[in-house]
Amino acid sequence: MPQKILSLFFVLILAIACKSKKEEIKQNPAGQAAVVDVIVASATSVSNIIEANGSVVANEYVELHPEISGRLIFLNVPEGKTVQQGTIIARINDADLQAQLSKQKVGLELAKRTEERLRKLLQVEGINQADYDAAKTAIDSYKADIQYTEALIDKTIIKAPFTGEVGLRQVSTGAYLTPASLITTVQQNTKMKIDFTLPEMYSSMVKIGTTVDVQADAAKGLKKKATIIAVEPQVNINTRNLKVRAILQEGNFNPGTFVKVYVASSVDNKVILVPTGCIIPDDKNKQLIVVKNGKAYFVNVETGLRQADNIEITKGVQLGDSVVVTGILFARPKGSLKIRSVKTLDQLNK
Repeated sequence: MPQKILSLFFVLILAIACKSKKEEIKQNPAGQAAVVDVIVASATSVSNIIEANGSVVANEYVELHPEISGRLIFLNVPEGKTVQQGTIIARINDADLQAQLSKQKVGLELAKRTEERLRKLLQVEGINQADYDAAKTAIDSYKADIQYTEALIDKTIIKAPFTGEVGLRQVSTGAYLTPASLITTVQQNTKMKIDFTLPEMYSSMVKIGTTVDVQADAAKGLKKKATIIAVEPQVNINTRNLKVRAILQEGNFNPGTFVKVYVASSVDNKVILVPTGCIIPDDKNKQLIVVKNGKAYFVNVETGLRQADNIEITKGVQLGDSVVVTGILFARPKGSLKIRSVKTLDQLNK
């Protein structure tokens, strides 16, 4: 019984295989020309778009740190609001410096009176020139000390270096600060910069004044224009990349946002494009089927720029050649072909 079932199973498989073979022969009987569609190789204008990763950078950005150590006695950080250039953000306790300044000013007044008295004595030869010079030098010394102390007092006042938006407050009044302590940040977002990198092989594509497209991940499909304003003159020796900076022409992004930058190369008017699906891959070569005198000829080709649906042919196909795009499986080397229709790339990509 099991042998009978096994025999019936093999008979069924044989019947299915014979039926499939008959259908294949019926679709493409021996000796008949294979029906195919073709496109005519022609010059197509195409732009090579290079995609790069970039970051949004504020036009101006600064972290505010005190220049000297001391206790914080005044803090003015309107978080998220705009402050004008020169606005006092914080003050460090300067009582000791103010006392020192007062002492130096008193000493200066005394030195001036001494110098005036000795000058009158010098006129009547009551003292020698050396005593008078020492009194005059004391005045200059006190003036220098006062300038130094005033400079230290000026360092206790932290001001906004430019008009911009204040960040989050990082300290509280009464805290002891050092030059390493971060008080807050100030950034100017009126003009946003886009910093991105490109491989050095594309250095000829980036010129000052060139317009690029910028797209943030958070805003898919929305591209904004930016203008290249500067190119780093030296290539990074570790990554072999070139750093480029552009200014956003319109709209705004948050500083630090990750963006995609699209740089277009010059247009090449001699590019031959064919649908990607008509390429026949081989172990060593890529091939296309070209129709000549009603026969199929398999030609080796070299490819270049790849798009979503099309690919550039740089070698192997000439302008005016008829390239098979459908019915490829039925074509045989030097076999007869019947052209059903001539397609265009637009028709095939719909």
